[in-house]
Amino acid sequence: MNNAALAFVFPGQGSQKIGMLAELAEQHSIVGETFAEASDILGYDLWALCQQGEQDAINQTAVTQPLLLTASIAAFRIWQQQSTVLPAYVAGHSLGEWSALVAADVVDFADAVRLVQRRGELMQAAVPAGEGGMAAILGLTDEQVISVCADADAHAVNFNCPGQVVIAGTAAAVDAAVEGAKQAGAKRAIPLAVSAPFHTPMMKPAAEALATDIAATEFRAPRIPVVHNVTANTESSADTIKQLMVEQVYSAVKWTQSVEFMINAGIEATIECGTGKVLCGLNKKVSRGLQVASLEDAAGLEKALGLVN
Repeated sequence: MNNAALAFVFPGQGSQKIGMLAELAEQHSIVGETFAEASDILGYDLWALCQQGEQDAINQTAVTQPLLLTASIAAFRIWQQQSTVLPAYVAGHSLGEWSALVAADVVDFADAVRLVQRRGELMQAAVPAGEGGMAAILGLTDEQVISVCADADAHAVNFNCPGQVVIAGTAAAVDAAVEGAKQAGAKRAIPLAVSAPFHTPMMKPAAEALATDIAATEFRAPRIPVVHNVTANTESSADTIKQLMVEQVYSAVKWTQSVEFMINAGIEATIECGTGKVLCGLNKKVSRGLQVASLEDAAGLEKALGLVN
């Protein structure tokens, strides 16, 4: 397979776990080096936290975001050491879009670590604990979920794959939308263990504060086209990408549409950079014909390399 048929995808919150990337770290020193780089910026030992810490600690949004960014870039750097093949496209789910920007050389890794830590802090602080919520709705069409949300004053925020849409809003609105989804025939409606209603207008204060930090950071035109969450399309202007990364905080994640965009552009395989296989699963549900691999362990790396050799 040539690079024209290959995309790299980067996971968002929920993929973090204690012990992540341990096997790859034993085999590839770049993992430890990447985590050390992030730890110097953050002021604490990020590797020790995700290897010997508590799950509750790495689930804190202001920790989760730099942790997953670092894990994704560590995996991407392993790939760069093992293969000269670069993807035709990169895309990231929510937080993962920042990893995609680093991979595409839009923003430096060090700057991205600072920005996503700030992003996590701002998103955490935007809505008091307990006032917002999120839930995954399974078994309805996108249009049905949007309709249910409109009736309940909630928001459809993550279009993850056909038949799976995440909703968010005030706790009361989400409860009402979950009830409405069940009445509309949803197979399941699962409350998510998150601390804030991400990707809703309730995040606009966080986005406005983050915009100041983004404005002060150097962005470059992408070396690899990035498919953006907000538009499910690519963008060549660094200034426009800055604006999209502000809007992304309070706008829906168009993941299904992003994967469809890449498939229509000729992508036949996606390689997930980081820990977990969440995007592998979603992408296969968008298109059964896609080949998928995850760089979370040695076996995954071997499979991914096999796709291009």
